Amino acid sequence: MQQHPYSKLTPDVILDAIEAEGYLCDGRLTVLNSYENRVFQIGIEDTQPIISKFYRPERWTHEQIAEEHSFSRELEAAEWPIVAPLVSPEGTTTHQIDGFTFALFPRFGGHAPELDKFDTIALLGRSLGRLHAIGALSSFKYRPTIDIQSYGIDSRDYLLSSGYIPDSLREAYETLSKDLLIQIEALFKQCPYTAIRLHADCHPGNILWRDERAVFVDFDDCRMGPAVQDLWMLLSGDRQDQTDQLEALLEGYEMFHEFNDDELILVEPLRTLRMMHYAAWIARRWNDPAFPSAFPWFNTERYWAEHIIELREQFSILQEEPLSRQNGNS
Repeated sequence: MQQHPYSKLTPDVILDAIEAEGYLCDGRLTVLNSYENRVFQIGIEDTQPIISKFYRPERWTHEQIAEEHSFSRELEAAEWPIVAPLVSPEGTTTHQIDGFTFALFPRFGGHAPELDKFDTIALLGRSLGRLHAIGALSSFKYRPTIDIQSYGIDSRDYLLSSGYIPDSLREAYETLSKDLLIQIEALFKQCPYTAIRLHADCHPGNILWRDERAVFVDFDDCRMGPAVQDLWMLLSGDRQDQTDQLEALLEGYEMFHEFNDDELILVEPLRTLRMMHYAAWIARRWNDPAFPSAFPWFNTERYWAEHIIELREQFSILQEEPLSRQNGNS
């Protein structure tokens, strides 16, 4: 069995990497919750710990990582609430050791925001409005775009060829996923939009709430796409709940950036694409020892049966009227 690249990322390698950047480690190393990359809290002598992120080898190019960091620093310069990478005395934000690219970040504590409070949702809306006002100023050159091909078609093709879907469920997945992609493509065609730079993975776990303010982390998946991509993951509950949350979110958002209500037709297509992409992501990473232990249910018939049921529910939802504001466009 081929050895996974992260097997080379030993504590000695990690601490040597940090000390090579001029920090004096005190030996404390805490593994933080991350699967795509490897993230650690590193104790530093006589000062606050720092966070180190070692990027998954061969996932992003040097140019793509540099573009992520440049966007983060642009947002920080605009005083947008982000935990941006630290800049070395040489003016760099990325570093190399033993084939790994890594970055260092200040430690910032907090907890996920409470999305049952409309004041909190409105504040997040203001933050995202500011983010998109800055994100719309220019485009990414190297980073990818959220699209049906990479999130849907490629995910479907990989899963059907990977052998993870049980034979008893393969035909059901193949037929359903094909119908879903046809419906998603039709809905996307109804909504021409201008792609902007996004966080693109804006779920509550990537937002740290402390002292009545929100600070955003982990721009590892930032890419071009429709603005609504950064909004829909903050909506939950039944249709009325989501409508109320949307009102509060856009009330804050439009203080800083105009929102195109036509993009609301993409909420459920984007949700469906994320579900398909998530399943394929786990499958693609299954040779990483961290994944079978973190997702033991993935490689089971029960998981795939439930996944297909969820996709069927999404197919039904895609036939319904899209989410909208209570009073129409503002």
